[in-house]
Amino acid sequence: MARAASHAKIALTRVLRARLPFAYTVPVNTIRFGTDGWRGVIADDFTFENVRKVSWAIARYIVRAEKPGQGVIVGYDNRFASERFAQAVAETIALADVPVWLATSPCPSPAVSLLVRQRAAAGGVMVTASHNPYRWNGIKFKASYGSSALPSIVEQIEQDLATVQVRGIPKLPPRSGQIHPLDILTPYLDTIDKLVDWEKLQAAGLRFVVDPMHGSACGLLIALMRRHGVVCDEIRGTRDPLFGGVNPEPIEPHVAALREAVLRGGYDAGFAADGDGDRIGAMHSDGTFINPHQIFSILFWHLAGTRQVSGDLAKTFSTTKLLDKIASRYGRRVHEVPVGFKYICELMLEGNILMGGEESGGIGTKLYLPERDATVSALLLAEVMAWHRMSLGALVAHLHSEYGEHHYGRVDLELRPGQKERAIEYFADGQLARLGDWPVVRREDLDGIKVYLGDIGWVMVRASGTENMLRVYSETTRAESTKRLLNEVSALVQAL
Repeated sequence: MARAASHAKIALTRVLRARLPFAYTVPVNTIRFGTDGWRGVIADDFTFENVRKVSWAIARYIVRAEKPGQGVIVGYDNRFASERFAQAVAETIALADVPVWLATSPCPSPAVSLLVRQRAAAGGVMVTASHNPYRWNGIKFKASYGSSALPSIVEQIEQDLATVQVRGIPKLPPRSGQIHPLDILTPYLDTIDKLVDWEKLQAAGLRFVVDPMHGSACGLLIALMRRHGVVCDEIRGTRDPLFGGVNPEPIEPHVAALREAVLRGGYDAGFAADGDGDRIGAMHSDGTFINPHQIFSILFWHLAGTRQVSGDLAKTFSTTKLLDKIASRYGRRVHEVPVGFKYICELMLEGNILMGGEESGGIGTKLYLPERDATVSALLLAEVMAWHRMSLGALVAHLHSEYGEHHYGRVDLELRPGQKERAIEYFADGQLARLGDWPVVRREDLDGIKVYLGDIGWVMVRASGTENMLRVYSETTRAESTKRLLNEVSALVQAL
């Protein structure tokens, strides 16, 4: 019986080898790095086995290219089992005889970046899927300078990962003695506490509400505000791996709870952070959503104009053109890069960049780190309100009166196989002369395809770097035009 089963197994193996000649020599690599690390669906491709593979690839990079004796800091967010995945990361990196400092509680990604910088660590690992839906998790690598890994570093880690995929993780004895607990939040809060003028905030008498969306920024902004006697309350400030049934991304429609809280409590403003606390959203006192482009513009206008802090502007390809006009007014150069904060970070490390940011609400400033941080952005935004004695809505209106109206929108489309490629090809075609009622005057292809439509504005299509979807962006001089363009382009893409 056993011999017959053995013969059957051998026969089946021969058939599989004949049909799949490479299956036994080149393993399928299901681990893909996107614009900001690796993300996957929990228990599908985000498994303990794959987490250990990625961690060992990072360990290989650290040993070869950094100062391994300086150690690695490991943090994690509020997602399902993130603390257990973080433990697996720590144990795997420790196998390489590299010291590891493991967070004692959930923390935001920028806190890991800050501690890497302050402790001169060889790098940091954050277990998070950022703003992705609850069923996802992921790993971000923070380099020794305290921010997103540069493309050159990502490439090296990917090469190490390819080796690990083939060779596996070596059988080494556990090195639990190399893993040490670390309080990340206390030094993080003490550092960012010094970034704003608390006297101005206290004197303004403003009232705020913050929505960390059940993510790892829970309790942070409220702690700083109350420390200095500024009225601040919090909603959705407890851990919920399901994020209350919405994606932890601080944009419409996920910020409905913040709008309700602002209106119900009569607050002057509301602030929201994404799942790992590096992206910001905001709400005006009347419930109007202040999108990340407007936040970025307000902060840059204030720092470059009012405070006259030196430095240029770096922004991703999908970000508002309002920033270009503000930069021109103050004689600042604009650097435009592909989507992904790693490209912003590279510029901030190389030159004098006052601010860098992206469409998704990730904003960094040279006053702090070359890194996104929702809590820092909220603090600075509150300071701008106190400094100018203006509401968020009034600040946006002021920018529109000075530089012209800019109305931005984005739609995410889940597509059938092949549609994404057909959409990019359609908009890249030089024969496309009109889109709806508007003439196509030029196009750019830095990251996706951006089509400019006369004087009214632009529309852009771009394949997501982390999800199976196509993103459609538009910015025009009128809110109704932006909405119409998004609807028309979405219908066009769906029909391809």
